[in-house]
Amino acid sequence: MSALPPSVRTVSTTTARWESQRTFDELGRPLRDLTFVVVDLETTGGSAADGSMITEIGAVKVRGGEVLGEFQTLVNPQTQIPPFIAVLTGISNAMVADAPPIESALPAFLEFAAGSVLVAHNAPFDVGFLKHFAHEQGRPWPNFEVVDTAKVARRVITRDDAPNCKLSSLARVFRSGTTPNHRALSDARATVDVLHGLMERLGGLGVHTLEELQTFSAKVSTAQRRKRHLAEGLPHSPGVYLFCDDSRRVLYVGTSRDLRTRVRTYFTASETRSRMGEMVGLATTVEGIVCSTPLEAQVRELRLIAEHKPRYNRRSRFPERMHFVKLTREPWPRLSLVTKVLADDADYLGPFSSRKAAEKCLAALHDTFPVRQCSDRFGKVPSRSPCVLAELGRCLAPCDGSVDHTTYASVVRLLQDTLVRRPDEVVEAINQRMEALAGDERFEEAGVHRDRLAAFVRAAARTQRLSALSRCPEIVATRREDDGRWSVHVVRHGRLAAAGVIPPGADAHQYVHELRLSAETVDLPLSPALGPVPAATAEESEKVLRWLESDGVRLVDVVGEWACPVAGAGRHLAVHDAVEHSRRSLVPFRDRRDLGTVAQPAR
Repeated sequence: MSALPPSVRTVSTTTARWESQRTFDELGRPLRDLTFVVVDLETTGGSAADGSMITEIGAVKVRGGEVLGEFQTLVNPQTQIPPFIAVLTGISNAMVADAPPIESALPAFLEFAAGSVLVAHNAPFDVGFLKHFAHEQGRPWPNFEVVDTAKVARRVITRDDAPNCKLSSLARVFRSGTTPNHRALSDARATVDVLHGLMERLGGLGVHTLEELQTFSAKVSTAQRRKRHLAEGLPHSPGVYLFCDDSRRVLYVGTSRDLRTRVRTYFTASETRSRMGEMVGLATTVEGIVCSTPLEAQVRELRLIAEHKPRYNRRSRFPERMHFVKLTREPWPRLSLVTKVLADDADYLGPFSSRKAAEKCLAALHDTFPVRQCSDRFGKVPSRSPCVLAELGRCLAPCDGSVDHTTYASVVRLLQDTLVRRPDEVVEAINQRMEALAGDERFEEAGVHRDRLAAFVRAAARTQRLSALSRCPEIVATRREDDGRWSVHVVRHGRLAAAGVIPPGADAHQYVHELRLSAETVDLPLSPALGPVPAATAEESEKVLRWLESDGVRLVDVVGEWACPVAGAGRHLAVHDAVEHSRRSLVPFRDRRDLGTVAQPAR
């Protein structure tokens, strides 16, 4: 998008370095420098929301492997402790009779833990109880960062190390000096030893900061994590990033509202796809292209993928592989499946994302309109033997003179009107056929026609929306973004020609005027009927459409006419989208891969 404003710039992590000091989030906070408070609770049950109460709080404060302090208190639950809980923990009603209530114990613990990182084994349980009672007391919950040793252990400990990741099992693995016994302080002390043991193992895998600990996954290789420096030169800005190998070949293209944050995830547990791990292993540089707006970034991504065809991008690598249904312009027109839109005044329906979808749509049209399906070229007065379709009454058979030119032309005009304006003829005909088949309990055949109709309706709606946009010489629109600034986009014949953000204090009208002058020149379509996407790929025009139709967009200027037919295919989409959603929500009997096993009753 060469005509975009000068705010667009490319950043390469191999050359660019930012003069400003990096934040702690970017550097990572070393584990040895952090204060951890390892906490454990004993309770009367498993859920605070269901009325369970805390009976004991135990915590150990550590830093750099050294114990700085301990906290322990019994808590009066102000209710009877269930007998089986008393047996399990050894905490009886008599022991907690004179203990402080949670209203006194919780503030004391929060003061002890202030400014630290909370650690617990199965942290959602312990932290959940603490948060619940803080909320009940109207106390704001401190913004604690939390480390769950059970979660980390499941990513580090193998079956050879321990049969499970229970605290007692891990305490044996790491030879804890304290045996867990369901008393809060003892369990917290054992958890400290488990935490230090896990840190020691992870240190050998290149995990040295809190950020790396929280995002660690065994699915991310050590080599992958070591490449996190590739993200350092990227800014916190919207744009496109390109992973390249040592030969400068583009391996992968992506887009993000925050380049640095997104690229960093490729080196952490946030990105566990094996395919991406392989890509990161080959990458030696990451280049960033800063964009003015997220829409510009999305469009640039599509164009770069089409240009470089990166081996690790599966989506949109071959945008030229599109399929269209074409109504030809010849003495005896027919429907044809094509891959290109030509300047031949023909009418086109599409593009389709797959040939299969295009064939379904073509079948729906042939079911409704008996135009010829042969590919022969006929003169104005053909004289040939009729085909099988003609004998079955599914073709008007111009080949043997069974239909005159005027009658055939009237059917073609109705077909043309269906393609570009009103789909009702196809919808009504196929709906009637489905009702008849369903009445005869021929549901599989009815399903075939349903899928054909859905393919046609979606294609017609897509064609009408894209055609309306692509015929428009220019649309200028603006929207206030989340940061309060106004983004501006110039769209010409469905192609994003310019994008920018109005600077604070600038004259908005002057900025828009200058942006339009600097926008990319997009040639006019060669023919008014050239098709839905003459100046851009269908994906690009659809992204532009979604932005133009989003909430808060204001049209600054529209050159030409931007309108879709009132009776177009869009009004039939809701029904077919609902059917598709319903079908996707069901698990087919033939596909049991996602079904869990069902326990059989003992005999």
